[in-house]
Amino acid sequence: MWLFSRKGASGFSASSTAEEVTQGIDGTGLTAVVTGASSGIGTETARVLALRGVHVVMAVKNMTAGREVKDTIAKRNPNAKIDAMELDLSSLASVRKFAADFISSGLPLNILMYNSLSAYGQSKLANVLHAKDLARRLKEDEVAITANSLHPGAIATNLFRHSNLINGLVGLVGKYVIKNVEQGAATACYVALHPQITGKTGLYFADSNVAETSLQANDNALARKLWDFTFTLINNCPNNT
Repeated sequence: MWLFSRKGASGFSASSTAEEVTQGIDGTGLTAVVTGASSGIGTETARVLALRGVHVVMAVKNMTAGREVKDTIAKRNPNAKIDAMELDLSSLASVRKFAADFISSGLPLNILMYNSLSAYGQSKLANVLHAKDLARRLKEDEVAITANSLHPGAIATNLFRHSNLINGLVGLVGKYVIKNVEQGAATACYVALHPQITGKTGLYFADSNVAETSLQANDNALARKLWDFTFTLINNCPNNT
């Protein structure tokens, strides 16, 4: 992990783990919804947030897997406040049902983490643009809510399970350039809980530090266009889609 040892302005580096970046932080009283929490960095994110006292609601597509993760976390941390609720992000009907069920629970929503959307290419750009435009809109409306985006880094997870070539490369050079799950969840946990981030919005993070984005990701006009397109698309979809 020698390539990841250099610390940034936050005091953390790419080799920092989720537990390290949240050490000493008390999240008691906070509630976090974490999508994609049934595997990989989503599971580690949920575990560490619960370890810091956050009430974690795991939003998962596969409830069987979600319950197994919940039970595993609870066994390791009997004091953990953690629940699993069904959410299929590919279905607006499922999203609406999840929202209604969560509201009915009476829980506050302090942290919303779209972990399962940590993807690459155009989808990653869309995530960054959406977060920036959401941050702008909230700020203009003087709403005290922050919105940021992040890149977890290259993670050795089951994303590579279908490629023997990539698995071979990971095994060869992974110890130098590939993060493990504990390191991969660090930036999300840092942005969610660390007091250094209080009040900061519209930013992009990598390796638990503020990072630069591409020119496209800083295109405010493109961000507005994406927002409007998404809003129109959602409004035109049938409720049962």
